[in-house]
Amino acid sequence: MALALREAERAFLEEEVPIGAVVVSSTEEILAVDHNRTRQLNDPTAHAEILTLRTSAQGQNNFRLPGAILYVTIEPCLMCAGAIIQARLGKVIYGAADSKAGALGSLYDISSDSRLNHRFEVIKGVLESECRELMQRFFKVRR
Repeated sequence: MALALREAERAFLEEEVPIGAVVVSSTEEILAVDHNRTRQLNDPTAHAEILTLRTSAQGQNNFRLPGAILYVTIEPCLMCAGAIIQARLGKVIYGAADSKAGALGSLYDISSDSRLNHRFEVIKGVLESECRELMQRFFKVRR
């Protein structure tokens, strides 16, 4: 999570919403590290989670990443949760909850919805205060 938090800090410096993500394989190999780049890329899908999933899938030459773990500083949104399901990740570990858009427990709980064809483990609150503080600082500066 510390690596994801460093990526979030990079996003902050680039005036992107400070969310960082890391994908680690089932064999504990770091597959991808990235941060939000929606403004830089003019791409509404360029969330940290999506970017790391894309890079990981390309590097593995497989759109499925079974057993992989996603570390992300803020609870993933609905779009990212959908991508996590499609990638068949085994686990998501996140820092701070997102009460306005979170899809892994806050607004929705996509991770354990029995109507879907894949479920995954979620661990919440890792480096939570650091992740939350960075987001709060970003929005305080921007307002």
